[in-house]
Amino acid sequence: MQDKGCEIWLKKGEEKRLRGGHLWIFSNEVDTERSPIRDLPPGAPAVFHEHGGRAIGSGYINPHSLICGRLLSRDARRMPDQAMLEERLRLALELRQRLYPAPYYRLIHGEGDGLPGLVVDRYGDVCVVQINTAGMEHLQEAVLDAIQAVLAPRHLLLRADSGLRDLEGLDSYTLWVGSDGVEELCVEENGCAFHVPALGGQKTGWFYDHRRNRARLVDHVRGARVLDVCSYVGGWGVQALAQGAEHVTCVDSSSDALDRATANATLNGVDERLTTIEGDAFEVLQALRQEKLRYDVVILDPPAFVKKRKDLRNGLAGYRRLNGLAMQVLAHQGMLISASCSSHVGEDALLQEVLGAARHLDRSLQLVERGSQSADHPMHAAMPETRYLKCLTCRVLPAWVSP
Repeated sequence: MQDKGCEIWLKKGEEKRLRGGHLWIFSNEVDTERSPIRDLPPGAPAVFHEHGGRAIGSGYINPHSLICGRLLSRDARRMPDQAMLEERLRLALELRQRLYPAPYYRLIHGEGDGLPGLVVDRYGDVCVVQINTAGMEHLQEAVLDAIQAVLAPRHLLLRADSGLRDLEGLDSYTLWVGSDGVEELCVEENGCAFHVPALGGQKTGWFYDHRRNRARLVDHVRGARVLDVCSYVGGWGVQALAQGAEHVTCVDSSSDALDRATANATLNGVDERLTTIEGDAFEVLQALRQEKLRYDVVILDPPAFVKKRKDLRNGLAGYRRLNGLAMQVLAHQGMLISASCSSHVGEDALLQEVLGAARHLDRSLQLVERGSQSADHPMHAAMPETRYLKCLTCRVLPAWVSP
């Protein structure tokens, strides 16, 4: 029998954003006198009502989180279950199969696919699942059964180790569901092949969100000397080589990531034009500047500098400093590709930091392209928070070229 869920009422006027399509309910929007949420277990299914009593929809609640409620359906009579999950999975699969010829993509992107708190990445016959909220943890068995029903993957890996779980009060763990899995995951992207670690890699092992941005490299890297900073396993660098770069230098703080970048370059037959440098991105850039080394293209794809709003000021300063150091190792009329995956940093804010770094160095900046996350990371139209990835391609010029 389906769980009918607890009844949650909002304060007067707090339903406007939800009526506009948003999916999140914040703890200060709940009428706690009518809804004793502190007594509810994290992840409990819930029906949400506006102050006057009209039902808004169903979802789940976590009384211990700032985002204490998330909507999964506008039909309050329908509670989250395996049937709903299968329906959303098939809808998401239809889009990806329309977009991509092979099963290498993000299949479920949380709110963008109507399943807040859930991420599913597909690596051929392996699916990697991230459950990031207490509500999805409560539905874990149904989630895994739904994936088996819709996709029947050969291997299913549960990567319940995201930092987002800390905010939900959840433990961290990783396990293969059913039979033991594989040590490496295979990726095909933009005509290149990659092997990435199944258990020890970042996120689910690969960053599908930059697929389209990496495809655009071909316009800028032919015959170029490229510096790939925060390279991880070579997603940018190897594809730059495949698209005609003369030479690529990958920089990362992880020796294992650089070893894998080299192996991926070998896999694609471009290893003779790749070198690696292990070290902190800021320190390596400073050293390259002192050595007077110059590159035609510098790619900056760092981890999120702003994970919480309170980190915004320091994070923005970090982006400015990193971009300033990158500009100092750019050749004349060089191209800077600067990315940010910090959801709290908007595109305009990132551009202001890149521009600020240029002006500080007495450089002019031409914004050539704006990039975002790939189509397998759809944005929820009513939730600007779901557009988290920014990628700016800029031409850096001497100040005298342009006022």
